[in-house]
Amino acid sequence: QVQLVESGGGLVQAGGSLRLSCAASGRTFSSYAMGWFRQAPGKEREFVATVTWSGRGTDYRDSVKGRFTISRDNNKNTVYLQMNSLKPEDTAVYYCAASPTKGVVPRSQYEYIYWGQGTQVTVSS
Repeated sequence: QVQLVESGGGLVQAGGSLRLSCAASGRTFSSYAMGWFRQAPGKEREFVATVTWSGRGTDYRDSVKGRFTISRDNNKNTVYLQMNSLKPEDTAVYYCAASPTKGVVPRSQYEYIYWGQGTQVTVSS
């Protein structure tokens, strides 16, 4: 069992930055790939970024490439999402999630079995 708690969301102006954190409980954190997803009002939840258990493999949705960076610290049981050059269309509730998938970076939400409660990110224009 892994419990996930996100933090770091807030209100920021377009062009600004935020860093989201996701703290995980449990000793098996390092065995999971970790991902960030987001859901805007009236829209489906969508993949944002993922990182393998080792931290060596990452993947991003096209619209955030070059602006967002996912990383993890297995000693602190924490995964991060650094978001720069934020745009109003990045406004959403951001969720972190854990996946037991090995070998490839999981992009589908159906590959993730543990989810946090989410943190709101609002980007004003």
